[in-house]
Amino acid sequence: MTTTTPASDGLISVAVVTLGCARNEVDSEELAGRLEADGFRLVSEPEEADTVVVNTCGFVESAKKDSVDTLLEASDLKEQGRTQAVVAVGCMAERYGKELADSLPEADAVLGFDDYPDIAARLRSILGGEKHEPHVPADRRALLPISPVARDASGISVPGHAQASVLDVQEPDLAADAAPASGPRAVRRRLGSGPMAPLKLASGCDRRCAFCAIPSFRGSFVSRRPSDVLAEAQWLATQGVKELFLVSENSTSYGKDLGDLRLLETLLPELSGIDGIDWVRVSYMQPAETRAGLVRAIAHTPGVVPYFDLSFQHASAPVLRRMRRFGDPESFLALLEQVRAEAPTAGVRSNVIVGFPGETEEDLETLCDFLEAARLDVTGVFGYSDEDGTEAAGYDGKLDQDEVDARVAHVNALVEELTSQRAEERVGECVQVLVEHVEDGVVEGRAQHQGPEVDGTTELLGGEVLAVGDLVWAEVVESQGVDLVARVESGVV
Repeated sequence: MTTTTPASDGLISVAVVTLGCARNEVDSEELAGRLEADGFRLVSEPEEADTVVVNTCGFVESAKKDSVDTLLEASDLKEQGRTQAVVAVGCMAERYGKELADSLPEADAVLGFDDYPDIAARLRSILGGEKHEPHVPADRRALLPISPVARDASGISVPGHAQASVLDVQEPDLAADAAPASGPRAVRRRLGSGPMAPLKLASGCDRRCAFCAIPSFRGSFVSRRPSDVLAEAQWLATQGVKELFLVSENSTSYGKDLGDLRLLETLLPELSGIDGIDWVRVSYMQPAETRAGLVRAIAHTPGVVPYFDLSFQHASAPVLRRMRRFGDPESFLALLEQVRAEAPTAGVRSNVIVGFPGETEEDLETLCDFLEAARLDVTGVFGYSDEDGTEAAGYDGKLDQDEVDARVAHVNALVEELTSQRAEERVGECVQVLVEHVEDGVVEGRAQHQGPEVDGTTELLGGEVLAVGDLVWAEVVESQGVDLVARVESGVV
């Protein structure tokens, strides 16, 4: 039997390693909260942990490889004597379950979303030498999506919970054992210390994009209750958070299952009005669902940054139809025109998939023409690859990998040029910047049009007295690719 020796404080130490998107970051912090509340000691470095929990990503092949590599690296730590167990959780663990466990014996257990509410007990049993039987994956679209934000039968609530504002929405009275997992309160423990924190609006997705497997392992779309979103936001503000980054698989659907598709427009001013919160940012918006009222709310609500993360995926109407999506260059450009009419300096980012089955040279040209006209601040370019269990995996008309790679390189080169031009257009613009890093006299942050991690940064000149979390106005004096250099114009806002 394998045993572990607790640290001098008598607690078993655990490190949570997060891969993938901001939604996974929230899941990790909720898992960490549950573990700490149940007597585990959290450590930041896997080398210092009795057990390492790896929150995996199962979205695309490169992410799966990163997840496996991270699990193997963590497993190597067991040879050094401190680390006793390595456990896989997250999307890849849920998606493949027993298959992943069989192919990766180095991991001591593979846990699915259903194990999250009892994560502490699971880890203790694994450390005690018990063998965990991995689950056989099921299509979660027929089930309630399970995540750490499920209502806890023990009544655990968000630390520092305060009375939230009452919104004009009838929230269903759901029993604890029947509550949708994305709904009510849960413990959350911040694993980072920066001024930005993701805040989950919902779990799952009801769309059936031909290339995407997420609904099959994340489940159908379920909104969190507004009061619980507000309560968690208020708690985050007490933890020093200045920017709330609203995340979900599809933020434009928020509230539809609660009887009010315009609920996000109502929620935004409530969130931005929380004492201590300076910015609220919405992520992942479906163009086909982006209504005029939501555009106006994002553009004009004080404290909500004019930032539009629009998931175009392509611009050719025939390709979009094969993707099981909606749109064409005309409708997308009309949406962008509407956005810029409301907020001329708004930030706009998107992702596109190149080399989708059946994509012709004409389709590719349509996409490139659209990108030139769209003037996006950031565009992520992904080459198509088959995903297990998706409709597109069975499509005819697959392109050779060399051809996909060539098209990706072509679009990437175009995007690099276009986004550099867009950044250059901002020279002379006055931007509000949230300071995120101060080191050796270099002050760096993000302007309102720059989303976390993937949208570039702004270096601040003349900001030597600034600290992380400060908000300042600055004039853009230079661009370097998508990054900006700006000179501070005034003191802290």
